Amino acid sequence: MPSYQILREFSQRLGVQAEYLATGASDTPESDPLFTAELAARLGDREQARSAYQAIIDADSRPAQVAQARVGLGLLAFESGDHAQAIELLEQGLADTTAGPSSAVAADRLGRAYAHTGRFDEALALFNRYLAAAKERGDLLDCIRFSVLLANTQIDRCDYGAAESVLSEILDNAKEAADPADRAFVYWTQSRLHSAQGEPELASRYVRLALTALEQTEHSDYVANAFLLLAMLENDQGHSSEALVLLGQAEPAVQDSGNRYNIGRLELERARAELGLGLREEAASRALGSLPLLADTSPTNAGRSYVVAASIFNDLGDQTKALELYELAVETFPADDRHVAEAYGAMAEIAKSAGRKDDALEYLERALAIRTAVRPEAQ
Repeated sequence: MPSYQILREFSQRLGVQAEYLATGASDTPESDPLFTAELAARLGDREQARSAYQAIIDADSRPAQVAQARVGLGLLAFESGDHAQAIELLEQGLADTTAGPSSAVAADRLGRAYAHTGRFDEALALFNRYLAAAKERGDLLDCIRFSVLLANTQIDRCDYGAAESVLSEILDNAKEAADPADRAFVYWTQSRLHSAQGEPELASRYVRLALTALEQTEHSDYVANAFLLLAMLENDQGHSSEALVLLGQAEPAVQDSGNRYNIGRLELERARAELGLGLREEAASRALGSLPLLADTSPTNAGRSYVVAASIFNDLGDQTKALELYELAVETFPADDRHVAEAYGAMAEIAKSAGRKDDALEYLERALAIRTAVRPEAQ
């Protein structure tokens, strides 16, 4: 994929416009600053794209152009794993936009950024709104897109019944979807659902279906994410060596993407695999090293890093350090994250072994309260 500068050089030598070389179309004037920014972004020249988008905003261009420039910057921020910045820019860019196909990609990324940072209610509201609009206009692909995003967020909230209901409505359509990436996205979410429900074999089956579908595309980021998810599932089943092999396959695409969130996930799963192989010191160091990558991009995974490190120190007999790390995990997780209950359960075990029965009971009560709060279908 040539850079925008190379395309411009070719276009000057050949006497054609750069957009003609990139797309085969020549009816868009190269002098359009928004087109220049979007073309650079699509060709992977992020610095050129950022500069061009920012120039549109600084020039106080027409409101519609400024909004599109902010959306463009927001998408670039999301791609680099800066979810807080992505939220700010995408919210500004979508402020006066109705739910429709022209804003679907921006809404997709904004909702994901909400979910990654624990703002589940906002993600659910956004995905529900765009799903309703897609159903109203009969847009199959956007129905698949926002159903999957909605189900993913419901899984994060432990609302498994709702997620299963949403997915069951689109699985048949997903099998017939023209884009393999759409099918893979559905299978990936179905895998997460089974994983969260303690069904690792079914989860692995669906994630392998996702991987098969993705091999038909050039969506390297999706492929890397599929390997990361499969590695997580292997770790969940105690298959540490298999997880490391999968992480090795994911690493080139993850590192090339420059996405801090995905790099952090890679390091976290590698730490879990190392722990499973008995490499405790390496695992503790790697888990704590992933925190700067995950702290601002994914509170849930940052909390999981603390939990991994805490479990290692607990195994080594340093219960004081383990308890400190579990407390940091609880403070880091979003309030209604299901992993909070697991952390409190581990803290209860430490308190019980130390003879502090009252503290153990308090931790268990907190764990029960969290489980009740995040499992609305169980009430």
